[in-house]
Amino acid sequence: MDRALPRPGSYRAHIPVVQADALDLDHLELGSLHRFRVRLVRDGLGDYLAIPVIVAQGREPGPVLGVTAAVHGNELNGIPVIQRLMAGLDVDSLCGTVVAVPIVNLPGYQENRRELVPHMDLNRLFPGRPDGNVGQIYAHRFVERVIRPLHYLIDMHTASFGRVNSLYVRADMRDPATAEMARLQSPQIIVHNEGGDGTLRSAAADLGIPAITVEVGDPQRFQLGLIRSSLIGVRNVLCHFGMIPQPGDSPALEPVFCRRSYWMYTDRGGVLEVFPRVADQVRKGELVARVTNIFGDVVREYTAPESGIVIGKSTNPVNQAGSRILHLGIPGELEVRPRE
Repeated sequence: MDRALPRPGSYRAHIPVVQADALDLDHLELGSLHRFRVRLVRDGLGDYLAIPVIVAQGREPGPVLGVTAAVHGNELNGIPVIQRLMAGLDVDSLCGTVVAVPIVNLPGYQENRRELVPHMDLNRLFPGRPDGNVGQIYAHRFVERVIRPLHYLIDMHTASFGRVNSLYVRADMRDPATAEMARLQSPQIIVHNEGGDGTLRSAAADLGIPAITVEVGDPQRFQLGLIRSSLIGVRNVLCHFGMIPQPGDSPALEPVFCRRSYWMYTDRGGVLEVFPRVADQVRKGELVARVTNIFGDVVREYTAPESGIVIGKSTNPVNQAGSRILHLGIPGELEVRPRE
């Protein structure tokens, strides 16, 4: 492990965990660290599902930055990012407040599952409903009880099972605040994406909270290099907003900016092999994938429909028709128009 990273548990382990129905940031002691379990819904036994929340309340006033992870229960790289972030914060020199949620989707995390419950993707249900199904209620209460007080949000994800990702950011690059937050992450790739699809990011944006999604590699594992890069990115954002005094790390490389992106899909079942690596550049017409039948005969080959960069790809050879091949980003300048 990189010795420069603050280690989990190096901050005050004696801090009590307080059960709460919602965050009340206005009444927290200045210059203090707090741990909460925020109650959202009751399970089939009538017991609360209460998500862990860590709050660092600075001694001086400033913005409220939220950092969330594991909205999908099998997307774990964001958890140690949050642990190390909070371990390294000095609340006496912090200006403002950091609200960190290492696991948003408790049921999915406990079951090693992407969804909240089977066939219910939590990140398609925001902002939820107070009178809907369990997923809509869970999403609604999370937004109202945790997200609403924020001024900015960084939501960390990974690829899902059977796929791998580069380190990339999705952000509405028309918005100056989110555009700057995206650049400060120093990812491999930035994808312009306006949201509006039931995600936590879009729900935050609808509340006037600038938000970005950071995709930190692969599912169900810890990748220390990507964890370290993401931690540096979050600290760069804190520094940019004047919340911490330390200068942020300079980006190692300029990210590739993509004005749009899309997934390629198969139209023939069989054994799938995808050739490019994540972050590889591909040219229009280049062979990117091949499908064989179980006897080894080639039944379909796929070429890049246009030149671009591989944001993510399938690693699962078991391919039914309609399965994902790769996520292709199309580099280029965006005509940035401020929101009306």
